[in-house]
Amino acid sequence: MNNTASKPAGFRQVHGAFLSMLCASMFCVPLSAFAQSRSQVPSAKPPVKEIQMVAPALEHYTQQLLLNDVWKRPDLSPRDRSIVTVAVLVARNQPAELAYYLNRALDNGVKPGELSEIITHLAFYSGWPNAMAAVSAAQVVFAERKIGADQLPHAKVDLLPLDKEAEEKRATSVEQNFGKVAPGVVKYTTEALFRDLWLRPGLAPRDRSMVTVSALVATGQVAQINYHLNRAMDNGLTEKQAGEMLTQLAFYAGWPNVFSAMPVFKEVFANRPAAAGK
Repeated sequence: MNNTASKPAGFRQVHGAFLSMLCASMFCVPLSAFAQSRSQVPSAKPPVKEIQMVAPALEHYTQQLLLNDVWKRPDLSPRDRSIVTVAVLVARNQPAELAYYLNRALDNGVKPGELSEIITHLAFYSGWPNAMAAVSAAQVVFAERKIGADQLPHAKVDLLPLDKEAEEKRATSVEQNFGKVAPGVVKYTTEALFRDLWLRPGLAPRDRSMVTVSALVATGQVAQINYHLNRAMDNGLTEKQAGEMLTQLAFYAGWPNVFSAMPVFKEVFANRPAAAGK
């Protein structure tokens, strides 16, 4: 049953394509479990005094190292760092920190529609419940900033052109390897992900790839990184930018996840043409 009519307008707005995809796939569920009150999702800056009362060294590292050093490194723009960080928080289901970083993303030039698309994209790559939790956090931010439905992408849009040769090669490989294992997964991988979600114009292919790679690193999905990092670089991500993503990810997803991913990044860099993506 679709009961979103009883939810706040901002909550319905930020769903956009995500809610329509969910209902269209016959997975429409009550959303009350995910809708939090505004007081439950903080949108202020990191609470300096509260951190100092518990972990003074953490507050020092947060202000001096993370916010005043890492975020200012030149090989990845503040906008891109925001996209990476939001992707991590959604993928790891950490809504308590999300409101602050959504506001920071908007201040850094990420558009509301792009944030909507990031949440929608990550429903597929980190799971529906994680995306629903992110919707609750984003609803508060969107309401506070008076972001309306007119600033968000529609569920039904004109898709970007499909690279038929590359997509046919991908689909054939997946069908041959896994068609008899999980035909439903193969079907929706082609129909829902690569011939629909990935072609939505509200998030540039490079940014969509960056979101995907960030989520894979953050959740330790090392086996999937090779394909998606190559795709990201085909979509315009440079080697320097990819390497700097790992620096950002170390702080938000943890050193172990990044060190697990680094050998894959190293292999991808080594196997690409020498002049490409520098």
